[in-house]
Amino acid sequence: MKKISLLAALILVAACKEESKTREPITVNYPTTKKVDTVDNYFGTDVPDPYRWLEDDRSEETEAWVKTQNATTFGYLDKIPFREDLKNRLEKLWNYEKVGSPFKEGNYTYYYKNNGLQNQYVVYRKKEGGEEEVFLDPNTFSEDGTTSLMGLSFTKDGSKAAYLISEGGSDWRKGIIIDAESKEIVEDTLVDIKFSGISWKGNDGFYYSSYDKPEGSELSAKTDQHKLYFHKLGTPQSEDKIVFGGTPEEKHRYVGGYVSEDENYLFITASISTSGNKLFMMDLSQDNPELITILDDTDSDTYVIDNEGSKLFLVTNREAPNKKVVVVDASSPSPENWEDLIPETENVLTAGTGGGYFFTEYMVDAISKVLQYDYDGNLVREVELPGVGSAGGFGGKKEDKEFYFSFTNYNTPGSLYKYNVETGEYEQYWKPQIDFNPDDYESKQVFYNSKDGTKVPMIITYKKGTELNGKNPTILYGYGGFNVSLTPSFSIVNAVWMEQGGVYAVPNLRGGGEYGKKWHIAGTKLNKQNVFDDFIAAAEYLIDNNYTSKEYLAIRGGSNGGLLVGATMTQRPDLMQVALPAVGVMDMLRYHTFTAGAGWAYDYGTSEDSEEMFNYIKGYSPVHNVKEGTEYPATLVTTGDHDDRVVPAHSFKFAAELQEKQAGDQPTLIRIETNAGHGAGTPVSKTIEQYADIFGFTFFNMGYDELPNQAVLKEFKD
Repeated sequence: MKKISLLAALILVAACKEESKTREPITVNYPTTKKVDTVDNYFGTDVPDPYRWLEDDRSEETEAWVKTQNATTFGYLDKIPFREDLKNRLEKLWNYEKVGSPFKEGNYTYYYKNNGLQNQYVVYRKKEGGEEEVFLDPNTFSEDGTTSLMGLSFTKDGSKAAYLISEGGSDWRKGIIIDAESKEIVEDTLVDIKFSGISWKGNDGFYYSSYDKPEGSELSAKTDQHKLYFHKLGTPQSEDKIVFGGTPEEKHRYVGGYVSEDENYLFITASISTSGNKLFMMDLSQDNPELITILDDTDSDTYVIDNEGSKLFLVTNREAPNKKVVVVDASSPSPENWEDLIPETENVLTAGTGGGYFFTEYMVDAISKVLQYDYDGNLVREVELPGVGSAGGFGGKKEDKEFYFSFTNYNTPGSLYKYNVETGEYEQYWKPQIDFNPDDYESKQVFYNSKDGTKVPMIITYKKGTELNGKNPTILYGYGGFNVSLTPSFSIVNAVWMEQGGVYAVPNLRGGGEYGKKWHIAGTKLNKQNVFDDFIAAAEYLIDNNYTSKEYLAIRGGSNGGLLVGATMTQRPDLMQVALPAVGVMDMLRYHTFTAGAGWAYDYGTSEDSEEMFNYIKGYSPVHNVKEGTEYPATLVTTGDHDDRVVPAHSFKFAAELQEKQAGDQPTLIRIETNAGHGAGTPVSKTIEQYADIFGFTFFNMGYDELPNQAVLKEFKD
């Protein structure tokens, strides 16, 4: 059993403390993690996998390991003197009413609302001039708040609804059908729905997608044949008809179906990975509709956004990396007949529809710009947004004359605005009453050069008047993958960090979608190292420009961002004081063998593709690059024991490697949330506890005996 202790003498922040002082070290006794003799051979190279046994999430041995690791971790966290102060401040700041954009279904207007500290948002509704009433309260679904509402869909007339629930954060869902007026359940619960929405066909039934339940563990066993079903109301789920995906020829990892607003067409997407899809359609006005191919390759991301009769409008990045809107007739919908309606620009397009118009949001260096077009492709107006940041929600039904959009940035809590589609005028509909003053903070966008000279944008947010003396506690957050764009948005937890004098920095790394498909591809497969280089260069920029220094820098990311943190800290352990990898993809040689992980191969490639790809992946895989005798930063790995997206074995193995090989005095701990998944639907109470632990660990390992800004804590206590 290996022992380490924290440094007894810690570097203290000069702005907060005049004199240095010492404290009693916290000794960590790590549990022993047994090793096995498992070895895999890739292209003639033997690769040991001594912690393979931790992949068995159903074994008593793994369960015991989780308990002992948590006991060790919480034993450490319990000794952090200001952890409870952080939790209290998070609760206080979190405790304000939050409202989602209203939407009309039948005779009611519905909206999501949280009164402050409710574990899950509640769905309310009211008739025009009527009283507000609760429609669905997910807080009643389970005693501990870990069962969440993960989808809600109404029939076109609003008379019926179906909703999906997740238990313990799992991606496997249950479907419940209700009469919308009475709110009574009308038939048996559907089970085993995964990676799916619900799309109604009239009042007869709806389409949904799922996999056959795998043999072995439902949390980690491989799932790779997605199927689209139609559920006819009044019939058992066992009789649900497979619409697409049931044959070897139709085998795809991700299949989805959605019905057009006029209910005349069913559109089906089919993908083998997280990027690129085939596209099919069925004419639902026919008695036995045939499957019609729109697009029979996966070389683009293409979907139908709307239709007018037989005229189809599609959003695509086919021969347009930044996306465009095209139009085609349903009688001959293949690409050679597409005509540009809203051409590609130098900025990435996201399109929505509402009130008989297109609304195109463009990312200009990750900042929103919104244009309104008519259905002939004529520009109607640019929507003058409330400020510089991220706008969302531009869309609604065809008959809507007004809808709601949201606006936020890193230091401005999200507000809602009611938009008139004909005049372009809008008014603030709802503004949060939060104990946080955005005017005290500022965001600035900078551009820095990565290792190969590529210019990368980064937004840095902090309290006005912050002295750039190299001693500001800083979180560098990143993702860099799967065409995901990180745009400015407000976060309560980041507000608490910045209240304490913290700097929050977010670079837009390659692998993301901020600059279109080319930017995405530049961070995939044999280009994946570009993402890590971009992140490392961001850290170096913050240090070189005196925002922070190594002693006050923490790096953080989740999922693919957890991989980012794991790769960065193993490549440059000297660069940061704290590493916070969350639900990360850490074993890159085996990620594709779990659940739907093989679908990520578009971004990563796999260790089985070729010897070149194997060697490249092994060169950065976090689990395989923890080296004996290296001083790693203080590390708090976080995961959930029910994560069936990125299975917790990734984090288990990485933590075990760090605990065995850490040569320095910094702690390497793992915090495993029980009865929790990849993150979506996590109860507010659990989220607050998690961030109190994460921020407490971070400040403590940056050398703080008390929080940097005690005045804030005193103010809210008073």
